[in-house]
Amino acid sequence: MSNYTKILVAIDIHAQYEQVINKALNVCSSIEQLNLVYVPLPMTYINPYLYGLDYNQINEEERMGKARQQLHDIAEKFGIDKQNVHFKVGDAADEIHNIANQIHADLIVIGTHGRSGIKLLLGSTANSVLHGVKQDVLAVRVQD
Repeated sequence: MSNYTKILVAIDIHAQYEQVINKALNVCSSIEQLNLVYVPLPMTYINPYLYGLDYNQINEEERMGKARQQLHDIAEKFGIDKQNVHFKVGDAADEIHNIANQIHADLIVIGTHGRSGIKLLLGSTANSVLHGVKQDVLAVRVQD
């Protein structure tokens, strides 16, 4: 029996999210406890990294629509109610904190690659989520 009543599972739809969701399913006592969130970066964050590419040809609305649909497909695959699916655009750590507080989550489950050295200094979403969070955090090591 889990002591957690509301679990927020933060995933990257472009990474190994299955391990993260499965770990959350192992912790919860009921699928109704799970909330799923994906937070993509807006183009304003990405533009500086697209040097040499014509980013004007990237349709932001279409990109977000595809990401939202993929998140809902993942939720359906795992039996997570669509009312428990959250899609926010912005800084992942900030949005994860906000949603966790809004839904009164008592556990956040997030994947981590366990990188160290210079990659760790550059930051990671899991590391950022840990700072200032009110909830317990379960960091699931995912394989690249």
